[in-house]
Amino acid sequence: MTDTDILIAGGGIAGLSAAARFAAAGARVAVVDPAPASAPQDDLRTTAYLQLAAATLTRAGVWDDMAEKGAPLRLMRLVDAGGLERTPRETADFTAAPAGHDVFGWNIPNAAAKTALLARVDSDPAISLHQGRSAVGLVTRMDRALVRLDDGTQISAKLVIGADGRGSTVRRLSGIDVRRWEYGQQALVFAVTHPRPHDGISTEIHRTGGPLTLVPMPDRDGHPCSSVVWMVPGPRAAELSALDDTALVSVLTDEAMALYGPLEITGPRAVWPIVSQIATRLTGQRTALVAEAAHVMPPIGAQGLNTSLHDIEVLASLIEGAPDPGTDDILTRYARRVWPHMASRIAGVDLLNRAAQTEVQPLRDLRRLGLSALNRIRPLRNLAVRTGMGL
Repeated sequence: MTDTDILIAGGGIAGLSAAARFAAAGARVAVVDPAPASAPQDDLRTTAYLQLAAATLTRAGVWDDMAEKGAPLRLMRLVDAGGLERTPRETADFTAAPAGHDVFGWNIPNAAAKTALLARVDSDPAISLHQGRSAVGLVTRMDRALVRLDDGTQISAKLVIGADGRGSTVRRLSGIDVRRWEYGQQALVFAVTHPRPHDGISTEIHRTGGPLTLVPMPDRDGHPCSSVVWMVPGPRAAELSALDDTALVSVLTDEAMALYGPLEITGPRAVWPIVSQIATRLTGQRTALVAEAAHVMPPIGAQGLNTSLHDIEVLASLIEGAPDPGTDDILTRYARRVWPHMASRIAGVDLLNRAAQTEVQPLRDLRRLGLSALNRIRPLRNLAVRTGMGL
């Protein structure tokens, strides 16, 4: 039987980030990842890492390697185009200055982030990585937890972390339920190049059906490049997915009001269902949930993974210097600190998504008025920036 301080189920970006951060806090960590070592890093999505997330990953010893693959986010632009014509009615530009920063963060391809995290984990003797293995059994006791893997291996840990996604096995084995709701949306995800530079501006366009977001990426083959996250109703997603690249970018260029000129798709596309989900509690005996095992939200305002890294930072700060990271006291304090932050983020993103979805003109006009107030009233602008950055 193997013995460790913390066992993390899940070897995605959240799980590997947790491993690096907990090891930096002085813990011995085992990571159980169902993906085999030979699995290609082919996640097409990108993630915007805000300043607090960058601070966590700096403490984890991996941020420099990740950031060099990303593009800085200098300005967040919200555009309401919900009038009768497809044209901007209200545009609000936000900088990170109210939070004391020059940039909001950096947008990094998920594949590049995971490659950097795997290199960090492989280089740390305090971390053992069990790839191609899944946790299938969990027994908790007063002083330890015993985890059984699918190959029969048993690992004893003081704390078990569920970072194994929205269908979390650790959550199920701990008897924790979830509340889940759907929006009838899917997100089309792909990258585009364009003739005009993005200048580090992330643009979120609201009309109907959901937001269309273009997020800066590093140049590709000498051309400015952006990541597209286009949230649309399910039937519309099916129609768009059936188009070839030429037809799809023609529709997208029109939808984006020729923001960067004619677009060109670079690389493959993906489609992701949009849901929200929240665990009914965050801890059990000797167990804690983080990231999508605890919460899932639509990809608006870069809140998803940044909220996950907040979970990890809170728990890391509590276990640092503690001889036993899985005590009831630590887990209770973790839940008390994380729950309000998590719940407020889910509620806020849910409200924003429903406002972006609306097709009723009076509600679209009300959405414009809200954006106008946010744009023109300085205390509201400053509060929005600080709240969005997790401060």
